[in-house]
Amino acid sequence: MRVLALDYGSARCGCALSDPTGTLATPIEHIERPGTRKGLVRVADLAREREVGRIVVGLPLGLSGRDTDQTRETREWADRLRERVKPIPVELYDERFTTAIASKSGPPTHARTSEDSRAAAVLLEDWLARHGSEIG
Repeated sequence: MRVLALDYGSARCGCALSDPTGTLATPIEHIERPGTRKGLVRVADLAREREVGRIVVGLPLGLSGRDTDQTRETREWADRLRERVKPIPVELYDERFTTAIASKSGPPTHARTSEDSRAAAVLLEDWLARHGSEIG
């Protein structure tokens, strides 16, 4: 089962995809303006085209672990996505520090890979390390 990880932002949504075994997390091209109707359709189409079995959306909690304005926006967007991609499960996952880790990982290895998508790959790597045994 492939897992799609998303690092949501109103301007861009970073995207990363696992291999079918849940071993590798690869950043892929980000999606512009995912909060728009067209952007949400593009995310849903990506999930179907790549035949993902689960979507993990990074939840940007504050350092204290509390919700921020961005957290609330992300929760609302994930709810909209959940309705759009049924029956694919959409899960929220704590993404604190993924962007900072991604920015330290250096420039993109592929011209179409953004820092947002590298952050999604860091998120996915962490999720796979904790939940990879659930993939089968």
